[in-house]
Amino acid sequence: MAVRTANESTGTTASPSAAPAARRAAGRAARARVPFESHVSVPADGDRPNPVEVLVAQSATRLPELVPIRYGRMLVSEFAFFRGAAAVMAADLGRTPTSGLTCQLCGDAHLSNFGVFGSPERRLVFDVNDFDETHPGPWEWDLKRLVASLAVAGRGNGFRRRERAGVVLAAAGRYRQAMRRFADLGHVDVWYARADMEEVNALLKDQLSGARRKRFAAAQAKARTHDSVHAFRKLTALVDGRRRLAADPPLLVPVQDLLPDSGRTDLENRVCGLLAGYAGTLAPDRRRLFEAYRFVDLARKVVGVGSVGTRCWVVLLSGRDENDPLLLQVKEAPPSVLAGHVPDRPEAEWHSEGERVVSGQRLMQATGDIFLGWHRAAGFDGRRRDFYVRQLRDWKGSAVVETMDPEAMRVYAALCGWTLARAHARTGDRMAIAGYLGGSDKFDRVMVEFAERYADRNERDHGLLAAAARSGRIPFRDGV
Repeated sequence: MAVRTANESTGTTASPSAAPAARRAAGRAARARVPFESHVSVPADGDRPNPVEVLVAQSATRLPELVPIRYGRMLVSEFAFFRGAAAVMAADLGRTPTSGLTCQLCGDAHLSNFGVFGSPERRLVFDVNDFDETHPGPWEWDLKRLVASLAVAGRGNGFRRRERAGVVLAAAGRYRQAMRRFADLGHVDVWYARADMEEVNALLKDQLSGARRKRFAAAQAKARTHDSVHAFRKLTALVDGRRRLAADPPLLVPVQDLLPDSGRTDLENRVCGLLAGYAGTLAPDRRRLFEAYRFVDLARKVVGVGSVGTRCWVVLLSGRDENDPLLLQVKEAPPSVLAGHVPDRPEAEWHSEGERVVSGQRLMQATGDIFLGWHRAAGFDGRRRDFYVRQLRDWKGSAVVETMDPEAMRVYAALCGWTLARAHARTGDRMAIAGYLGGSDKFDRVMVEFAERYADRNERDHGLLAAAARSGRIPFRDGV
């Protein structure tokens, strides 16, 4: 049977105004064209670009002095490599069959990109929390990224294949079941659905042992301390009687350590100009709140694994006095790694990459950062770059993947699966996707096979990067 690849097109999507039964039927028709078993495929070596070359090309626009840190972090483990290789997997997914059913994607939905954060109502919620690669595309690409990450992480933690299969089945099965549930709900009910941690705790009460519940509660309590005040105390020091961002090179470098006085002033003025433009993307009430703060200090920050080398700044602002701090992260937004691989190349609804990140996050998250916005600004080289702005920390926390046992990862995987389905149901045709998935666990089991095959691929790709480091093809700096 011929199936559709990401560079081909089918006309399987029903009109948004069609009746629910017709939309479910459209999903079943898509399944007939692209059967479940076609989703196990992973491109062969000769049918894909060299993964090291993909990473090198991606690094070409980044700060060269930070690129070795990126490679050093990716070399630490196969899971660390997977986290940094979203561009590699995007290129692979673009060479696989797709359902033809689309939605707003996270674009990098591995299990460490889910976590908890504070809602504007000061509730702790669980959601997807990284949208640098967000882009419209086939819904299954996010799910494949998630299940592959679970298989890779499970191998790193020493899980047996049967245990890894249980973890992947939990994620894929919960995604399928949740999507079928969302297909039966009205639009507003889907929009309001969210994983409030008080409700999640109640649901997981019978699934976790007493010791695991205590660890789970402790992690949530710790996340509540991760706010601007906590970051202020951790990242600043008294300099000549005033609070300034403290140096921790190369991870955090204050502007005065990066540039001489004249250059520092120029950069500060540029960032303040960026923030003034960014304020225009906030709602009027939030803009009023932001404009009550004044600029204090600026530092360059190294973030994550895959993002290392992109331009990222921490901005310290002060409100009522220096004990009323606000820390913002101003991060460069390059094009999504999915952009060149998405079938049918949908016309962009955004005018900059920063707006892409922000609009994607607002579409997918159940609740969001009140200071989330974007702007485009020119650098010293005269090149205009896109940035998005958010709070540095707002009760943010994520699971420590490396300490999970099979049972803990299974429960976590199911929570991620539900969360991803909710995010997709907001912008995709949830009735068609539910129709495609059906009521049995056949698709779930296909995801187990895909995840294992991609974990094999990831192992080999990690080995190629290690060989490139040994040969001097790529620079690397470990331990940072």
